[in-house]
Amino acid sequence: MGFTTLDYGIVLAYLVLVAAVGILSGGRQQSTTDYFLGRRNIPWVAVCLAIVATETSTLTFISIPGLAYATNLNFLQVTFGYLIGRIIISVILLPAYAKGELSTAYQLLGNRFGPTMQRTTSIAFMVTRILADGVRLFATAIPLALLLAGWQQFSDVPPEQIYVVAILILAAITITYTYVGGVRAVIWTDVVQLFMYIGGAIGSIIVILSALPEGAVLFPPEKMSVFNPGIGLSFRDFFGTAYTLPAGLLGGAFLSMASHGTDHIIVQRLLTVRTLRGSQKALIWSGVIVIFQFALFLLLGILLFSFYREFAGVTSIDGLGLAKADELFPKFIIEQIPSGLSGLIVAGLLAAAMSTLSGSVNSLASATINDLYIPNSRRFRVNELTLSRIVSLFWCLLLVGVAIFFISYHTGFLVELALSIASVTYGALLGVFMLGVLTTAARERDAMIGFGAGLLLMIGFFLFGELAWTWYTLVGSVTAFAVGWMSALVNRPAVPPGGRS
Repeated sequence: MGFTTLDYGIVLAYLVLVAAVGILSGGRQQSTTDYFLGRRNIPWVAVCLAIVATETSTLTFISIPGLAYATNLNFLQVTFGYLIGRIIISVILLPAYAKGELSTAYQLLGNRFGPTMQRTTSIAFMVTRILADGVRLFATAIPLALLLAGWQQFSDVPPEQIYVVAILILAAITITYTYVGGVRAVIWTDVVQLFMYIGGAIGSIIVILSALPEGAVLFPPEKMSVFNPGIGLSFRDFFGTAYTLPAGLLGGAFLSMASHGTDHIIVQRLLTVRTLRGSQKALIWSGVIVIFQFALFLLLGILLFSFYREFAGVTSIDGLGLAKADELFPKFIIEQIPSGLSGLIVAGLLAAAMSTLSGSVNSLASATINDLYIPNSRRFRVNELTLSRIVSLFWCLLLVGVAIFFISYHTGFLVELALSIASVTYGALLGVFMLGVLTTAARERDAMIGFGAGLLLMIGFFLFGELAWTWYTLVGSVTAFAVGWMSALVNRPAVPPGGRS
């Protein structure tokens, strides 16, 4: 057991291989349409798998098992809401995207309300993505930092500096193929990485099952609770508890509607599919796969609980000498997985992280170019493809900076921190998208007022309130839609004399 030279070699070889696959699959880029939309001819199955890989990241790989270890299976309620939200978006928003040759999600709002709304929501997406994916990049550095700490060269290096080195290594490899190959490279490497990390999770489960003695309790009853109806909770506790059935279904549905209907990191992938039906199939089937994937990682966490209770006699993170629950699964991989297999699993873990990082960098650059630069491009004369690559590099460097910030900030479960940050703006974004699609009276001023109201309310809850993160998107979207709609009613243009109302 333990991480050997063979494992280090496997990790290194895999990282180099992923970079090579990304560069080769990207093909020759001749325009920003090639770079950001893959010529709009990527198969829907590949996009479906890429969506799953992108939204999964390392947070699912390491934080969800840690969450299940510390609690139970209640998080699975949220994933059922994810599927419901995807179905709604496929019916309501995807047809609106298909009506025009859009390059970003926020061009839909620009066409409906005006350029100010497009720029505002695009910038909100950028801020949200840079913060949430900064958390994800930091999460990715955890296993790599644990590996580096095992090297003699890093024996006297403070842990914070080891994290910085880990973050820089991952960012450098990821930007290599993202910079060259664009979204096509991102999607096809995502497909490879999805199978890699799922295989790693299954391999870990097999190792645990084979190690536990006959008669051991694999799934303790107190850990197997899936549904929590929330009956009997006070009003304050009901909305302060993240994983009740109403919070899971409604919160998961609204979060998925926002993340997969308004967040450009997902919408960009849907725009690479040639047909509306293909985009719809990619989105809905990704929801089905995500349910099984989260169930897999949650069950892995329960099995880790049984494993350490059986062999170490402890049932808490502190008892294992860990500072964070997110370190639990990386610890098991490094210490308990057989040599060779542990290298492949860690490689898959790092690959899962790079899939999200590469997608984030490419989508941030896409929004920057298409929402901010091109509408004002008459003022400048720069090759758009070259500029796109430079902007990709800029966003990668900024993500590194944010990830380094979270080294000292991090408390609690990383997956909840990342989802909380994203949900602060998701609600306001979803509210104005629905305002644009479902109403005709609202104008840009009304949309801006609604967006501002929803955003300010959720920032207040995030900083000072006790509302559970699963309610963020629902509350924010309802607020933004309702305030925007009421503004439209109040500010309705006066009917001229003799005219019709």
